[in-house]
This record gives sequence, C-alpha cells and structure tokens, in this order.
Amino acid sequence: MKRILLSVPHMSGYEEKYVAEAFRSNWLSTVGPNVDAFEKEFGERVGAHAVAVSSGTAAIHLGLRLLGVRERDEVFCSTLTFVATANPILYLGAWPVFVDSERATWNLDPSLLADALRARARHNRLPAAVVAVHLFGQCADMDPIREACGRYDVPVLEDAAEALGSLYKGRPAGTLGAAAAFSFNGNKIITTTGGGMLTTTDARWAARARFWATQARDPGLAYEHSEMGYNYRMSNVAAGIGRGQLKVIDLRVEQRRAIAQRYREAFADVGGIEAMPEAAYGLHTNWLSCFLIDPPRFGWSRDQLIARLDEAGVETRPVWKPMHLQPLYAASPRYGGEVAEDLFRRGICLPSSSSLTVAEQLHVVNQVRAAAGHAALEDFAALVSAAA
Repeated sequence: MKRILLSVPHMSGYEEKYVAEAFRSNWLSTVGPNVDAFEKEFGERVGAHAVAVSSGTAAIHLGLRLLGVRERDEVFCSTLTFVATANPILYLGAWPVFVDSERATWNLDPSLLADALRARARHNRLPAAVVAVHLFGQCADMDPIREACGRYDVPVLEDAAEALGSLYKGRPAGTLGAAAAFSFNGNKIITTTGGGMLTTTDARWAARARFWATQARDPGLAYEHSEMGYNYRMSNVAAGIGRGQLKVIDLRVEQRRAIAQRYREAFADVGGIEAMPEAAYGLHTNWLSCFLIDPPRFGWSRDQLIARLDEAGVETRPVWKPMHLQPLYAASPRYGGEVAEDLFRRGICLPSSSSLTVAEQLHVVNQVRAAAGHAALEDFAALVSAAA
C-alpha cells in the first residue's frame, strides 16, 4: 500500500472545464471571468460578499485592516491555531495577545475572553479586534464571543480557513463576524492549489478589500496610487479550479464526516483515545479527524504513536502548537494557555482526505488498534454502513 497522507487535494472533474476556458480565452492573470464568477458563487454559497485572494493569510491581513487594526494596536487571538492566523497582526505593526481554548470545542474560550476584555476595559486597554479561529472544521461558540466583544465595540474576525461548510446554529462559518477568511490551500476541504477568500456582509468593505488586493491602483489611465496596496488577487486559472471544487463541497463535507465517524466507531472499544468533541450547536465538517491520546491508558504517547504510524506508511500530525509556545511569540501576553498546551501535547490528526479509501482507512485503524494492544478489524463493512 502506498503511503497514506494526511489530507490531499481531491479533484471532481468539473475543474477542467473552467481551467480550459481560462487557457482558451487567454485570461491567465489576476482578472477574468472565473475570478468574478468564483466570488459570486462563493458569496451565494456562504451568504456574504466575497473577495478572491492569493491565500488565506492575505484574507486575514486584509480583514484586519478593514477592522481598523493599526500599528501599536493589540489584537486578541486564539492561541491554538496555525501561525498564519497570528502573523498578519505583525504585518500591520500590531501585537497579538493570545487567549486559551475551552475543552468543550478546542476553540477560543468565550468565558476567558469575556474576563480578559473586562480586565482590559478597566485599564482602558481594549484590543482593536479579536480573531476567533474555527478549528479543524468546527465553529467557535460565536454567540458568547460576539456578546463579550459587543459590550466594548470590539470587532471580530473569523479565521474560517479550516471551516468551509461548517455551520453555527444554522448559519455558515464566514458570516458570524465583521469579516472572515477562508483558505484553499492544497490540504483544505476544497482547493484552488493555493488561494483564499475574504468574506464580509458589508459590500463597501468588500470593494475596499478588492481595491487594496489589486495594488490599490486609483481609477484612471495612469498608474496612480494614493493608498498602500498588495498583490493579493487570485489568478483566473486558480479561480477556475475553485469553481469546479465548489460544486462538490457538500459531498466533500459528507465524505470527511463519514471518515471521522468510522474512526470514532473503530476506536469505541479502545481505551485512551478520545475524539475531538462535536458541539451540539453546529455542523462540524471534520476537515481533520483529531483525537487525544491518554498515554497511561493507551500504552503509547502521542509522539510514539506518530512514529509507529510513520513506520507503517501513515502520515499524521500533532494538533497545532499553541502560538504562545512559539519562539516568535514568546514575549506576547496571554490569557491562560494550559488547555491549549494539553491539547497540543496529546492531540493527533489522522488521515482525513475525502478521497481516503476504506482499505486505506482500515490500515490506519488497525495500526492504531495494534499499538493499543487490540485485535485488528477484519471487516470494516459494518462501520461503513453505520457511517453512511
């Protein structure tokens, strides 16, 4: 069996038509019919105005600028996340303040956030914005987060890079804050091979972000610029891939959720391995299937299990290393951190590609079961039927 990777692109076949149109029409730059159509179709899917950009990181950068983040500001940010969530804060000359996770969702702790904002308000040191991450395909608990921020008029940016297709109380990720950022990196639930999308319910903000993303070129024949801009627009070719991918987003969500359910059922009799919780308030896409390892009960540490699976041809990863543990952000203020540290120390992400075959997943399952001293599953069919 070939090496089983963590999360790989999964083409649908629809992409070729739009890419071929881009080549046929010679629209190969950062303008063109596919870019316009992808923004429109994505916006209709999510329920917001959409701006197609070169990466999820670019979308966060533009979103923070829209929220008014400036040099020397502070921005509250989830600590359990990928570094691309925090780096754009530095791009703007601001500084992140990290906030711990809650165990119930692994996302930003609303109660801790409320306490932190209350303490900052007493000293007139409120942050310019809050970045709430929707981790591994599950929305943060946005109602109490927005309520806490609303008391002090602090805007919220959603980092929805991992959460396309996720729902919070029936509402799509990307419509729950003042602005949101999505990623179409190759490992995401859909991909443009690299790219991102900024969403906002404010049409004027979307137009402003689109202007900044195209080098902030003023109207007119001359190349004139009165504001700083960026080369952040998505190419027409990449947007064509995105249009094809968007057609199968519901199927890709179903496939990832089915994979996660099969893992949960396959490990139901194995002590010391616990799935990431699924909040009752929304739809978790399970972009990645994540588990916590309890070494005394499981018999192996998380790192030992990763090494064993690697020898068996299975790629896995730890959950994100918290930002407050990164050398880059060692001097950053933080609120809490112990929960995120524990999730990082014990958390493992298992192969979750929507194209993962039953045979490949059975191999992963049986390697994990063998590590815990449990018999292999000989017949996966019952689990497949149950997940379906």
